[in-house]
Amino acid sequence: MPRIIFVHPDGRRQEVEAGLGKSVMETALDQGVEGIIAECNGSAACATCHAYFDESSLDLLPPISEHEEDMLDFAASQRLQGSRLSCQITVTDAMEGMCIQLPESQ
Repeated sequence: MPRIIFVHPDGRRQEVEAGLGKSVMETALDQGVEGIIAECNGSAACATCHAYFDESSLDLLPPISEHEEDMLDFAASQRLQGSRLSCQITVTDAMEGMCIQLPESQ
């Protein structure tokens, strides 16, 4: 299982084991990562699982869908270049050591 690192707004780093095939959102919820709310349980309908992926790792992620693009416009925190809905990102081996920044609010 790959290990991914969630970086909290205060700079605290939380390294967790991520199950292959699960979403990054599911991983965060399963591992007790604060800052991912996921009100819609992963259906890309609420933008409360917004996270910032490092720009150098964006090529490792699936392409962003038009629906996800639209939902990110409703996120509570500022949208940045690496903004994605973590419910739309499936964990792969390529994500080993990946850092995912959590926003100030959801």
